[in-house]
Amino acid sequence: MEGALSRELIASGVVVGLHYTLKNAAGEVLDKSEPDAPMVYLHGHDNIVPGLERKLSGRAVGDTLHVVVAPEDGYGDRDPRGEQKVPREAFPPDAPLEAGVQLAVRDASGDLVPLWISKVEGDVVHVDLNHPLAGETLHFDVEILSLRAATAEELEHGHPHGADGHDHHDHDHDDHDHDHGHQHGPGCGHDHG
Repeated sequence: MEGALSRELIASGVVVGLHYTLKNAAGEVLDKSEPDAPMVYLHGHDNIVPGLERKLSGRAVGDTLHVVVAPEDGYGDRDPRGEQKVPREAFPPDAPLEAGVQLAVRDASGDLVPLWISKVEGDVVHVDLNHPLAGETLHFDVEILSLRAATAEELEHGHPHGADGHDHHDHDHDDHDHDHGHQHGPGCGHDHG
C-alpha cells in the first residue's frame, strides 16, 4: 500500500488511523469513533488534544491504551469570561440559534473563533467561547489501526486528506481557507473520516 509504514511508530508527520472511546470522569461516553469509520489525524499538527497526542507518540499499529488527559492538556480550564450574552440581531437571519449549536466567528485579527450556543432567551443568545469539554478530565480508550506517511499536501495543510491521502476537496492552494487554529480530534465534534 502506497505510503504505508510497516511497524513504524507514531511521530510528527505520520497520519494515524485509530478507534477511540472518550469518557468523562463519571464514565459516561462522550464521543467515540464508529466501527466502520476510524478517526484519522496528522500527528504533530495540533489535530487532537495535546495530552492525547503526547501519549500516542512512539506507539505502533495494534497498540491499545487508556489515556487520562487533565483539562490543561485537553480543552483547557473553563474561563467564566467566555460566557457572553449576544443580541439575536447580531447573528445572520438563517443562523441555527439553539442550544448545543457550534458556530464560528471572526475575531478582530480575522481568525476564526469557535463558540457554542448554551441557550436562547427571547432576543438574547447565550454563547460560550469555552469548548464544551473545557474543565473536564478526559478518559480515552484508543486502538491504533493504521499509520502512513503524510503527503506533501497534507503536511502543507496541517491535516490528513482521508485515509489514503487522496480523498479531499478540490481547491487552489491560494484559496485554502481551513481553520487550523483549534483542536481537532476525539470529542471536538468534527468529521474525522
